[in-house]
Amino acid sequence: MKLSKTEEELMNHLWGLKKAFMKDLLEEYPDPKPAATTISTLLKRMADKKFIAYEVKGNMRQYYPLVSKDSYFSSHINGLIKNFFNDSPGQFASFFTRKTDLTSEELEELKALIEKQIDQKK
Repeated sequence: MKLSKTEEELMNHLWGLKKAFMKDLLEEYPDPKPAATTISTLLKRMADKKFIAYEVKGNMRQYYPLVSKDSYFSSHINGLIKNFFNDSPGQFASFFTRKTDLTSEELEELKALIEKQIDQKK
């Protein structure tokens, strides 16, 4: 399951805060801030999708993520590779390195990361 853009924005705030009441989440937004009812609706949808949960503290709810940021974005990248690159990480890497404005230093960093992962898998 996937989050909408507005849900992703809210989820990013929650990942940053780790646990938060609705007022804490509202404070994370720049002006003009969304309405509290909008945030409440988004939180309910995200809870229904099992991305977040909450603990009741007095008469308030303290929200926390059920899905880690790494796990969420990993599933996105894997879906992107499957749907747009014929399930081929090589095609994805080729596209990424050719179609982005990476410097030679950035490409060297990527190469080093890949070599490190290869060594760890041996």
